[in-house]
Amino acid sequence: MSSFSRRKFLKISAATVTVASGAAAFAKAPSAPEKPSKRAAKGIQRIPTYCDICFWKCGAIATVKDGKLWKVEGNPEDPLSRGRLCPRGTGGVGAHFDPDRLRRPLIRRSDRGREEWQEVSWDEAFAYIAKKMHAIKQNYGPEAVALFAHGIGGAFLKHTLKAYGTPNITAPSFAQCRGPRDAGFWLTYGEEVGSPERTDIKNAQCLVLIGSHLGENMHNSQVQEFADAVGNGATIIVADPRFSVAASKAKHYLPIKPGTDLALLLAWMHVLVTEGLYNKEYVAKHGFGFEQFAASLAPYTPEWAYPETGIAPDTIRATAREMARYQPATLVHPGRHSTWYGDDAQRSRAVALLNALLGSWGSKGGFYAPASMDVPGFPYPPYPKSEKGKVDNPGNRYPFAHEPITTGIREATITGKPYPVKGWFVYATNLIQALPNEAETIKAIQNLDLLVVVDVIPNEIAGWADVVLPEAVYLERYDDLNVELFREPFVALRQPVVDAPDDQKPNWWMAKRLAEVMGLGQYYPWKDIEEYLNHRLTAAGLSFDELKAKGIIRGAPQPIFADEGAPLTFDTPSGKIEFFSPQLQAAGFDPVPVYTKHPEPPAGAFRLLFGRAPVHSFSRTQSNRILSDMMAENEVWINEDVAQRLELKSGDYVRLKNQDNVVSLPIRVKATQRIRPDCVYMVHGFGHTARGLKHAFGKGASDSQLITRYATDPLMGGTGMNINFVTLEPEATRG
Repeated sequence: MSSFSRRKFLKISAATVTVASGAAAFAKAPSAPEKPSKRAAKGIQRIPTYCDICFWKCGAIATVKDGKLWKVEGNPEDPLSRGRLCPRGTGGVGAHFDPDRLRRPLIRRSDRGREEWQEVSWDEAFAYIAKKMHAIKQNYGPEAVALFAHGIGGAFLKHTLKAYGTPNITAPSFAQCRGPRDAGFWLTYGEEVGSPERTDIKNAQCLVLIGSHLGENMHNSQVQEFADAVGNGATIIVADPRFSVAASKAKHYLPIKPGTDLALLLAWMHVLVTEGLYNKEYVAKHGFGFEQFAASLAPYTPEWAYPETGIAPDTIRATAREMARYQPATLVHPGRHSTWYGDDAQRSRAVALLNALLGSWGSKGGFYAPASMDVPGFPYPPYPKSEKGKVDNPGNRYPFAHEPITTGIREATITGKPYPVKGWFVYATNLIQALPNEAETIKAIQNLDLLVVVDVIPNEIAGWADVVLPEAVYLERYDDLNVELFREPFVALRQPVVDAPDDQKPNWWMAKRLAEVMGLGQYYPWKDIEEYLNHRLTAAGLSFDELKAKGIIRGAPQPIFADEGAPLTFDTPSGKIEFFSPQLQAAGFDPVPVYTKHPEPPAGAFRLLFGRAPVHSFSRTQSNRILSDMMAENEVWINEDVAQRLELKSGDYVRLKNQDNVVSLPIRVKATQRIRPDCVYMVHGFGHTARGLKHAFGKGASDSQLITRYATDPLMGGTGMNINFVTLEPEATRG
């Protein structure tokens, strides 16, 4: 174990309670009685809302019995959930009853990271924050405060911080997740894939998954559509170093060598072009620069790709021909978590180009044009104009970063360049586990004058905060309207179904109150959230009372495919699909994707891969008793032949040691033939070291701790994290 990691683990394991410290400040004893709800004293109520266990925002109906939350089910009127929730959604009840959750506002009373706190009133917490923010604004300007937020719940805090004057508002979902994919598709089509993704999986006749773990990465609508596609007899092609659940449904499983996905994509496109199997009419009508693109593919034969990928030429040709057979109803899934190796925007652009060859953009069984309701925003005063601009991307060094870069803000916090960042607000994202290189995050935190964390659980980032504000969970609060871009237009409401058990508050209340304390009350001209929501809905000609009763109001269907009348336009410089990109060429990048080798594991080491589980969301749900009952800790997948060579078997415990000598907590072995011998795999989000998370503390291992290195995408600043290598160290038998 690295010296930092060992010291930190021993320190938090042996710490004693001081100044209302640790778990005592965070939570009541599990046996403490719940406060009765004022919402329903007797009888049964069914109250619609939408879920927040992940970002998908599925429509749900909560059942409350005699004032106590009983269960959560899918809302059959909701096009996202279609009446069925995933395991996380139905387990959302556990978020309300979680005995480890934050209870009251806390102010740090010792060194950062020691998790020693004093409970304070909300007025005291806001007075402390406002004083610090006033000093930062006077000394450095409002831009010196940044907000990191995840999910729709951050909307009102974003509003308050914009009113304060900062443009530095970001989310890890861009640079640590979907950003390369969005940049790749935008450079090709002039549009992003969106979220939820605009994929018509249920009508696909051929579905291609490249490292996309549908069924494990549990995005409800997509998983239901995947089941529809399988039931309809669609051909499934999966390229993945691991035999995933999705791979078990595949006609063709390609156990690709990690780091070589772009080589396979280029070889597939070579086959389609050289054999004349691509959609010639579609490409001729909508394509730009096809001749240069086709010429660039000449070297990338299946024979060339074989030693790179480990996939036989005959298999590459057979799968390419299978895609061609079903075009345009062939969907090469764009994935979501696309930050792998540092050239990810170009790899995602290759995915976009492969779909373009098949004519799937705008076609049934491919990508649809999403629809949405027209619900006007609230008429706020204009925000103050920033004099310094954003801090994350100085000199536009990542020219295709169309959203702020989290690691760019972190870097500026460390270096003070292009200007100092002295305050962070962190909403609903555990930056210790969300960002690569934990040491860099902690170094940045130590340069701050203020760190405020708003969350429902006392996670690792909360342990470093100056002020911790306990948020009501999604079943206890209103949030902003969900006006989703999806197959059909709709607007959905999140509303409280039970009261918060202690002194937790909704995010909108915190944001409004903080603005008022800082003299920014003019940015909140509404009395409460219901007045705000009613104003927006009335402006749209909709009824707030109807929405509260139904949870969702659906709009009139709209055409979503080109052959139904949906416009097929491309917001690129050429106005067409750019097979050859003048934008990239002008910026000094390859106008057509080019394959570059990535380093392979040293002798005796394995590439570290990580992913999701269907019952957990990132590192947010391990203290949820219902969800942790289904998966209490993660495992490390090791090829069975490798395990035998190392004299390991399933159930043994090991520690993973990375190339920088960082050693993980103990993790259980899963020895299996379902993974290649050159890599290991683990589910993200475990190995918690925050002692306030009593239930999740020390269970499993953290992949984030081992991701000390990352490769930055030169196009958009994403952090490729699949470049770390580990060895295995046996651990003494655990009882």
